[in-house]
Amino acid sequence: MKFIHSCLFAGLMLGLASCAQYATVSERRPQFRPIRSTVGTLVKAEQAIAVGVAKERSHPRQALGDLLTAADEAAQQLEHNPRDAAARDAYNFAASRVFETIRRAKLDPWTQPLRVPAPGGDYLLTNRPPKQRVADPSLYDFTPADQFDVKGTYVTERTVKPGVGAPLVAVGKAPRRDAAQQFAPERTYYGITAVLHFEPGRDKTGARHVVVAFEDPLAVETTSLDGGIFPLAADFTVPLAVMLARENPKKLEIARVLWPERYAGTAHIVRLQAYDPNKTVVIVTHGLMDSPATWTPMINKLRGDPFIRAHYQFWFYSYPSGYPYPYSAAIMREQLDAAEKRFPLHKKIVLIGHSMGSLISRLMITDSGDKLWMGTFRKPPSQTHFSPHAQKMLEESLIFKHRPEVGRVIFISGPHQGSEMATGWVGRLASRLIKSPAMLMKIGGEVRNAMLQDSTILRLGSVPNSVDTLAPNNRFVKLINTVPLTPGIPYHSIMGDRGKGGNKDRTPPVSTDGVVPYWSSHLDGAQSELIVPSNHSAHQNPQAIAEVRRILRQNAGAAGNN
Repeated sequence: MKFIHSCLFAGLMLGLASCAQYATVSERRPQFRPIRSTVGTLVKAEQAIAVGVAKERSHPRQALGDLLTAADEAAQQLEHNPRDAAARDAYNFAASRVFETIRRAKLDPWTQPLRVPAPGGDYLLTNRPPKQRVADPSLYDFTPADQFDVKGTYVTERTVKPGVGAPLVAVGKAPRRDAAQQFAPERTYYGITAVLHFEPGRDKTGARHVVVAFEDPLAVETTSLDGGIFPLAADFTVPLAVMLARENPKKLEIARVLWPERYAGTAHIVRLQAYDPNKTVVIVTHGLMDSPATWTPMINKLRGDPFIRAHYQFWFYSYPSGYPYPYSAAIMREQLDAAEKRFPLHKKIVLIGHSMGSLISRLMITDSGDKLWMGTFRKPPSQTHFSPHAQKMLEESLIFKHRPEVGRVIFISGPHQGSEMATGWVGRLASRLIKSPAMLMKIGGEVRNAMLQDSTILRLGSVPNSVDTLAPNNRFVKLINTVPLTPGIPYHSIMGDRGKGGNKDRTPPVSTDGVVPYWSSHLDGAQSELIVPSNHSAHQNPQAIAEVRRILRQNAGAAGNN
C-alpha cells in the first residue's frame, strides 16, 4: 500500500509539473507599416522594403539586395536627421529582414563574404572579425526577435529597449564542448543586436561593402552608425522565452528531487552573459523542486533597468534539489572556487536565494567553527574514525567558513527555521520517494557503525535528504540556528503573505506564504525586511522584484536608490 501511495504521489507531482508552460513561442511574419513620408531618401527605403519582403521567399538573393538598399537609404536619412523615428524604424525593419532572409535561404555570409545583387549595384556582405571563438557568427542561427510572439507563466512582460539595430536571438547550432570549463550553458541562447554599417565608396569590383557588427546589449548601451551615436535597440525577453520553450527545464525539476544521483552533473554555476570584471556578479539560487527558470521574471525585469545593466551581471547556481542542502552548499563552495580561478572577481558578489536557495546562501556567510560537528558527533574530527572520503565530505558539509567574496545576500521566502510542511504527510511521503545517492548512503552507513561503537554520538535514523533538512525538528536546522551570521555582511529578507492574516510568532493562525511561515523567514539583524502579498513564489512578485532592484541600486551606490 505504501508503494502504491508513493507511485500515486509521484504521478501527481509529475502531472502538476506539466500543467503550465513556463514559456511558449510562436513565429509570425512582421508587417511593416511605413509613415507616409515626403522625404525622398526615406520613400526609397520604404519602397525597397516592400519589394524585398515580396521577394523574400521566391527570390531570396534579390530580396536581400532590396533590403540592404532599404537599410542603406534609411541609414543615410538618419545621418541627416538622427531623430527621424520613421528612418530608424525602416532601418531596423530592413536589417531584421536581412537576417530572416539569410536564415530562410540558408545563406552564409559569415565564413566568406556574400556578394548580393542590388538595383543600385552589388553589395558585399561580411562581418567584423570576432575577437573570440565564442563570438564567431557561423556557430549560431539568428532569428529576428520581432518575429516571435511569447507568453507563458514566466513570460508575462516583454522588456525591450528602443534604439538602432536589429535585435536577434542567437541560438548555438551545437552544444558547447567547453560549457563546464567556461561556466556557460550547454547550448547558447543569447540576445544580440545587429547593426549594418555601409562603408563609403565601392571596391575594385564595383561592390559596396556592408559590415555587420554584432553588439551585446548587456555590455553596451549605444552604437555608432554613419558617424552618429544612437541608443542600441534590444529585446531582453525573447531570448529567455526561446530558451525556456526549447529546453523545457521543467522536465527535470521533479526528477532532480527524486533521483539526485542521476543528475549529479547538473550541479554547477552558470553565467548568463559574457563576463565583465568591472560588473558585480549576482548569483541566484533556486529552491526545492525548482530550476534556474524560476528566476526568469526577475531577471527579465531587472535587465530593463540601464543602471542594473551597467553595474551587474547575472549567474545562477543550480543543483539536484534532492540533496540535503548542507551538501548542496558544499558543492557551491567548490563551484565558486573553480569559477573564480577562471573569472577572477574584482567586486564583492551578491547572492539571492529563494526558499532552500536562501538556506544555501546563508551558509555562504556563516562561520560554523566546530559547532555543527560537535553537535553531531560530540568529539572533534581528529577523534572520529571515518574513511578518508567520508571524513572529507562530512567536514566540508559541517565545518566551513564564510565566503570572503560575498558582499551582500538577499533571502526570499527562506525557511531558516524549517517548514512544518516537511513534517506533514506530504513531506514525509516526499522524503520516502527521494532516492539518496549511493555515496551518501555509504557515508550514512559509516556514521551508524560509529554510533554502535560510541554511545556519545547522536543517533542517525536514516540518511537525511533535502526534505528532511527543511524540517523544524531536524538536527542540522536546530544547530545552524545557534550559529550567528558573520558580522559585517549585510543581508535582507523578503517574504510572502497570502493575505489571510495571522500572527508573526508561532501562535496560530500564523502569517505564512502557504509553505514557509513568517517566524521561519524572519532573521534578526536583517538590514531590511519586506512582506509582499504573495504565495511561496515571492521572488516572482512585482513588489519583491522592485525591492531587489532597490537593494541592488543601493549596493552599487545609486543616488536616491530609485
